[in-house]
Amino acid sequence: MLFNSLSFAIFLPIVFILYWMIPDKYRWVILFVSSYYFYMSWNVKYVALILFTTVISYGCALGLERAEQQQKKKILITATLAASLGCLFFFKYFNFASESIAGLLNLCTLQVHPVTLNLLLPVGISFYTFQTLGYVIDVYRGDVKAEPHFGKYATFIAFFPQLVAGPIERTKNLLPQIVGEHKFDYYKASSGLRQMAWGFFKKMVVADTLAVYIDTVYDNLYSYTGFPLLVVSLLFSVQIYCDFAGYSDIAIGTAKLFGVDLMQNFNSPYFSASVKEFWSRWHISLSSWFRDYVYIPLGGNRVSKGKNARNLMITFLVSGLWHGANWTYVIWGGIHGLAQIFEKFCLPRQKENQSKALWWGRVAMTFLFATFAWIFFRAENLGDAFYVITHMFAGIGNVTSYFGNIFVLLGLDKLTFVGMAASLALLAWFDYCSLSGDVLGELAKKKKVFRWIIYVLFILFLIFNIPVTSGQEFIYFQF
Repeated sequence: MLFNSLSFAIFLPIVFILYWMIPDKYRWVILFVSSYYFYMSWNVKYVALILFTTVISYGCALGLERAEQQQKKKILITATLAASLGCLFFFKYFNFASESIAGLLNLCTLQVHPVTLNLLLPVGISFYTFQTLGYVIDVYRGDVKAEPHFGKYATFIAFFPQLVAGPIERTKNLLPQIVGEHKFDYYKASSGLRQMAWGFFKKMVVADTLAVYIDTVYDNLYSYTGFPLLVVSLLFSVQIYCDFAGYSDIAIGTAKLFGVDLMQNFNSPYFSASVKEFWSRWHISLSSWFRDYVYIPLGGNRVSKGKNARNLMITFLVSGLWHGANWTYVIWGGIHGLAQIFEKFCLPRQKENQSKALWWGRVAMTFLFATFAWIFFRAENLGDAFYVITHMFAGIGNVTSYFGNIFVLLGLDKLTFVGMAASLALLAWFDYCSLSGDVLGELAKKKKVFRWIIYVLFILFLIFNIPVTSGQEFIYFQF
């Protein structure tokens, strides 16, 4: 069930009404049932998988809390990590590992055929697996208490707004809200609706519009050269941001309708003045998860420079692999790891009172770097990625020929271009203003007449700029 679908438009109001109609102590039941129904709408068979992961982590956490010997705790946590990561590996990485090993052996003149399985990747498996792992590790460390109520714990893992693409919630934030009492808050609910509307704008107007032209090129990649490749590379940076951040906004806004606050997942990432800052603003729930459960346990920055560089690279390589079973994702992660190492050990520290011109220059460089790395993320394979990189500036010596008629090359009509430009300008303005304040929160403080004029104009803009092809699946569902 997609957020941008008619079925969700029917599903959400029903769940909302039922949730606030019944007594507070039974509301978790509504969330539990609706969350599993939401997940079953994708594929009924894979409910068994999320239940297996939930039962294993639930039992392990209770066992960790009762165990007195450290050795027993280590056995429990190891077994749980092995079971959860084993499921993730089997469904997501088995074919990739088999093909990679076979390819390596073939290079060594040993002719081996890879063993591959015809498996459908369960939607959201990477997200809910990491959420369960975070919970178990937190209990093991003594940071949180194990939840004794299985139903409420299962609801925490399967909470439908963030189940299939995050944010990857922390136990301390989400579980107490699932377990605790709730009273309907009109202002929180209205705030949620505004954030959902902004998320739908990002996804359905910006991301889905750009997808048409990006997919046109990538579906027949080797027929294009020069400027179109450069344009779609830049546009993909915006598409993936609006697609994923749009999902996060809808998820966070939806949760607010039920009195639940999810963590912020994006914070104007393309206004970052360094790669390090970019990762503090992009997919915050994942980057902070890797920081707390991978980077710091490896030693973080409290080690020698060489080991610190190693820790950074391992963290980003694993992060790349988390995104998909393809070497393109590993290289994407490695590029970001190398950039962080270079920034940390080779560049001077940024001054707090740097000039605005210098800040804009750094922001532009960071965006261009991210755009370059995204080429590997979007490409189907390494060959496609290298083709884009080596051919995007082909023929630039002949300026007139290079820039040519981009409208014809991409099949873009001028009216759509105007709407697209207006959407991108609105997006850039919103993100820039968000650096210094809560734009949607400030809007809520305006007079009612002014607010409703803005709401009506925004809805009209949304309606007239949603492309015919809107309704596409969110990009991060494949992870």
